[in-house]
This record gives sequence, C-alpha cells and structure tokens, in this order.
Amino acid sequence: MPGAFTLVLETSTPHASIALVGPEGVVEQRGFCSDRNHNALLFEPLEALLHACGPARIALVLVGSGPGSYSGTRVGIAAAQGVAIALGCPAVAVPSILAVPCADGGASCVAIGDARRGSYWHAHVAAGRLTAEPALCDAAGLDAVVAAAAGLAVFAFEEPGRFPLAAELAAQVALEIPDATRLWQAWVHTDAETRRQWTATIPQPLYLKPPHITPAKQACWVRKG
Repeated sequence: MPGAFTLVLETSTPHASIALVGPEGVVEQRGFCSDRNHNALLFEPLEALLHACGPARIALVLVGSGPGSYSGTRVGIAAAQGVAIALGCPAVAVPSILAVPCADGGASCVAIGDARRGSYWHAHVAAGRLTAEPALCDAAGLDAVVAAAAGLAVFAFEEPGRFPLAAELAAQVALEIPDATRLWQAWVHTDAETRRQWTATIPQPLYLKPPHITPAKQACWVRKG
C-alpha cells in the first residue's frame, strides 16, 4: 500500500511505548510508565497515533512478545490484535529482547531475566534474531551463563542487583529497556525467513513455562436436572 504506516506496541516492561512508523521511518513514539496497569494507560496514546495518520493507512501492527511482564505483554498483544482485526491488516509478534541497544545492528548479546519461583531465563541474540528459545536455569546456572558470555554484552529488563549473581558477574549486566522504535528496527533488519516465521505465527507471549494454575480447594457442585 503506497504511503502505508506501521503501528508498533511494546508493553513487555513497565516502561511501555507505542510508535507510528511511516514510509520514511519513525513519525512519532509515545511512552508511559506503569506497573500492572498498562490496560488503563495504553489506549489514550494508541488512539492519538491512530488519528495521527488515519487508521485506513495502517498496513501492519507489530507487538513485542517478551519475555517480560505477563500482564503487560498480554495487554499489548490483545490491543494489537484488536487494531489489526478492525483495520483488516496483519498483527505480528516480535521478541522484545531484540528491541534493546545491545542488539542494535544485529550485534550478538545475551539476555537474562527473572522467571520467578526461584528460576531464571537466558537467551542468546545474534544477527537480529534469537538463536534459540529462552531457556530456564537456577541461580547456579545463571552464574554460569553470565560467566560464559565473555566478550558479549549481557543485559536484563530488571535491575541487575536483583539477580543472585556474584558481584563481579552482576557488574557485567546492563539494564536495558525495549522500545517500540527498536522493535520496528528489529523487524526491518532481520532476515526474510525469520519475518516469514513471525508472520505465520499467531501473536502470543513468549512464555518461559506453562502458566501456574492453583487447583480449587473444593469440588464444584452442579445441581442435576
């Protein structure tokens, strides 16, 4: 579509952002900070950017898939899918860990994160894509991952001090926040096969493990007719 725009949503961390990208590049990016409240703050900047270009001119919606905030990522994906359905265009999820300064220009780097409940995750980025799905490890495994990343940048979406790393290893970890503009750049600069795979997959959070489900404490009673 001539003059088509791309709408980009990145909500996988408390520092969320939305960008509108035109044929010549990024037109505008808006950010907001929220902790578990993205659903209340997302729609005002989203509406403003939709009106900025005219919804009919949007041909693609990109959204960050994490790993990151469980609720934030899901809110972003739901909003992206809703806009895409309304406008009749594709919605494509792109891993948020590609949208950080460490990964600029296809640079190789290592991402780490807190998977909660005593576990941690790590992933390797190279040439504008994940070399494999994020993997889980314990605290000792996280130490080993950071120690083995000699010569590569290591980053996290959270403060490095929250990880149970030795002091010399924690000093190697940078705090980096993904943003919508870099998410679009990750889409543009990755290879055609990776874009094809992303496009062929229904947008969903980059889950690290199955959601935790608490069983009911008592059986549900159903009245028989």
